[in-house]
Amino acid sequence: MTDNPNPQPQQTGRRPERPVKRRYGGTHAQIRSALTFYKATSWITGVMLLLLCVEMVLRYGFNLFLFAGGTNTVTGEAFGFGFAQAEPAAVDGGVNLSIAVLIAHGWLYVLYLIADFRLWSLMRWPFTRFILIALGGVIPLLSVILEKKVHREVEEDLAAHPEAVKRY
Repeated sequence: MTDNPNPQPQQTGRRPERPVKRRYGGTHAQIRSALTFYKATSWITGVMLLLLCVEMVLRYGFNLFLFAGGTNTVTGEAFGFGFAQAEPAAVDGGVNLSIAVLIAHGWLYVLYLIADFRLWSLMRWPFTRFILIALGGVIPLLSVILEKKVHREVEEDLAAHPEAVKRY
């Protein structure tokens, strides 16, 4: 047996594997912009969802609503800011901030879905990934947890594929 210092690789009849070229739906700058928008909406939606959970506990657990302004119907005094019973109406006039939290969370969740869609389409992820990220806006604290994970994965993916550019 001879020791050949330059052994030739055996030919197996298969072509050598080429590295997979990653394609994105936009440039790195567009993806980073979408990531920033996603991060902002993720944190805002997460905070609003926590406020919504507190509001639901107060509403259905203690029959309390958060009011600003108005008149206390029992004492006749001006009602500044605080919690009041909903039935019978304890505050006349004023703004029901509990309802405002519900409406704000709904519209901010729509923005969160837009940010999710934008990032998902630019990264060309599978549809199941879009659904998973969308669930972050309806499960308390999940949007914040997912934001950290998604941010790390996007940054790692962009660093691993610096050659990937716009497809169109």
